Amino acid sequence: MFSSQRHLDARTPADGVGRLAFLQQLVTEFQTSTDDGAKEQVLANLANFAYDPINYNYLRELNVIDLFLDMLTESSEKLVEFGIGGICNLALDRSNKDYIISCGGVKLIIDVLSRPEEETVLSAITALMFLTTPQSKTEITAPSVVECMHRFAQSTSRRLSNLASVFLQDYCTDAQRQQAAESSGCGDSHIVGIPLPSSDNPSSADA
Repeated sequence: MFSSQRHLDARTPADGVGRLAFLQQLVTEFQTSTDDGAKEQVLANLANFAYDPINYNYLRELNVIDLFLDMLTESSEKLVEFGIGGICNLALDRSNKDYIISCGGVKLIIDVLSRPEEETVLSAITALMFLTTPQSKTEITAPSVVECMHRFAQSTSRRLSNLASVFLQDYCTDAQRQQAAESSGCGDSHIVGIPLPSSDNPSSADA
């Protein structure tokens, strides 16, 4: 359940740390920590806070969206996972959406489709759906992306296959889907997202 400001105020003692100050502490801890595990934990916490609209103004003020975007090019799969998770959590908001698009976030997210972890790829696909606008749709449904989704739709992972199929059905035209199918049939090796991501959950194909 999303929080209200009144609910948050009631939960914060008079001498306690306010929400903005607490988020600032997390950002500072992430920026100053030299421990990879600690950075991952802090980023995961920030991604969780990004789920609640009451935090959006704070996250924008603290440039956390930029932090999430910066993580998408990291070598650490966990940092990428939490970074794209944070983007996915806040991308439905109009102001956040416009900011991510204006910062070149769509290209960064498309690049994440080639990451090996399934959870990361699922968040990337969802984020692209959330970020689709008349202005961004051409980039989000570029041939290489549609071909990638066509390949994902053939995955043995039910979650990945279903989400990619929704993308193809709801965001692509018949002509785009047909072109993707024809390109995949020709064995094009340039398609984004090959090889298919792996899942740590062996039962994911049956989920």
